[in-house]
Amino acid sequence: MRFKNTFALTVISSGLLACTSTQPPQSSSDSNNSQAVSSSAPATQFDLSQWKITLPLDDNNDGKIDEVTVKDIQTYSHPNFFYLDDNDHMVFATPNKATTTANSSNTRSELRYMLRGDNKSLKTKSFGNNFSVAKHTLAKHFAQVGGKMEATLKVDHVAVNAQNPNKPPAFSVVVGQIHAGKDKNLLAKTKNKFGWGNEPIKIYYKKWPNHKTGSVFWNYERNLAKKDPNRTDISYPVWGNAWTDPADPGVSGIELGEEFSYVINVHGNIMYLEFSSPGKEMVKFNIDLSNNIDANGKVDVLDNPFGYTLDWNYFKAGAYNQCSTKSAKGLWYAGCAGTGDWPTDKANGDYTQVTFSKLVVGESTAP
Repeated sequence: MRFKNTFALTVISSGLLACTSTQPPQSSSDSNNSQAVSSSAPATQFDLSQWKITLPLDDNNDGKIDEVTVKDIQTYSHPNFFYLDDNDHMVFATPNKATTTANSSNTRSELRYMLRGDNKSLKTKSFGNNFSVAKHTLAKHFAQVGGKMEATLKVDHVAVNAQNPNKPPAFSVVVGQIHAGKDKNLLAKTKNKFGWGNEPIKIYYKKWPNHKTGSVFWNYERNLAKKDPNRTDISYPVWGNAWTDPADPGVSGIELGEEFSYVINVHGNIMYLEFSSPGKEMVKFNIDLSNNIDANGKVDVLDNPFGYTLDWNYFKAGAYNQCSTKSAKGLWYAGCAGTGDWPTDKANGDYTQVTFSKLVVGESTAP
């Protein structure tokens, strides 16, 4: 067991090299090409009684991304994007080009944890459907303080073609995260001191097309206003490299189809993280979400001094494809290939796929 204490602080210029990767799909043993699809819903094998899912679809033609409610997900599967494989593992897949959520150009097949369950008398953004850290002044009104998500998974495929491959999100997928929400009333009362509803953690897998292995890392987003130039992701490598490093991770990395696990345990104000994989040392981190001390124990003078103290939070898990088809000056726009036709994009390797063998969420535990 070891504690990781290195990080890469990323500042991106807009003048990145533009070129195109034309590599074929990454592995002839890609599990999506060989898996049989079960006719059963994932909820028959996984406890999804407090989850809804967002999918890269607009089947009702309302111009919005489709969501499946907590009630309906109990009997729901999709043959391309959300299903059980022949091992009864839960598969999430999403093409590079498809319907996305508002203000995003990234597709997703991703679960959102709903502490209210199917109790629709509580709004999605209400305190009763989300958790806080202990220092939140209204912590007692939340569904719970903190929480714990445990997952075991393998990344089967990440997108292989990008016009702007040197942009950090290219060739990557987020497989678990905590998303925070901002309360506009609190924001006004505290004179912009409490936070902006960013993401205290996103767990990434990234593999360059010409590398045998990929990297697992997690990013902490400074909790600052959208237009604040210091609002950026700080990347902490687990196995392999941080998200801006194009070096081949070699034996230190994780291959496609190689299993790994993560635990996100927010207890009190501290987020405790554990990463494990067969044959590798466990890697641990912790970071206080109520201040601006980073995961190395150093004060980050550019971060919000209150961290995520007065945000509301929820877990997400699945495949959040980071390879956007949009090509623009911003950091996130890798200009990845995609037609919007699933069979074509799958054949061209312009998609991402992740398979979970375990996903459990509950109350936090003392470390």
